Amino acid sequence: MATMVRDLLLHQAHADACLLMAVRAHRAASLDEELRSLLHHVLEAHRFWTHLCRGVPFSEEAESIAPATLDELIDQHRATQAQESAWIDRLDEGALSEVVESHYFPGRRIPVSEALLQVCLHSQGHRAQCAARLRSLGGEPPRTDYILWAADRPSPNWG
Repeated sequence: MATMVRDLLLHQAHADACLLMAVRAHRAASLDEELRSLLHHVLEAHRFWTHLCRGVPFSEEAESIAPATLDELIDQHRATQAQESAWIDRLDEGALSEVVESHYFPGRRIPVSEALLQVCLHSQGHRAQCAARLRSLGGEPPRTDYILWAADRPSPNWG
């Protein structure tokens, strides 16, 4: 399970970077408030769960403030991936079986494996929304399928 979760997180980092670079490359999309807001939401949710799993403080108030520009948002995505890289590399069955608790789910003890799958699935769903929005603005969404990534396992390309 640990290998699969690590792979899903690595794919997510790659796919998020691909999408963000495609948005940056398209002027209308790069200025689109709806798209930037959704991309910020993806990062905020990602950071909530990974901070919880890592035992790192998370300030809902600070994290809820959307960056003023797409470039700032991209920098936050990149920094988050860099901060988590070593932690992801060390994920093992023991770490994945630990449990976390969140005030959003009172009384639930959530295995780290499930929390991290939530991160990946949540991101995937919103990437699809972002891809549709990018296409509606005249842009070309990148192909971010897991199976395409798995062939060469490229690292995130932040442009």
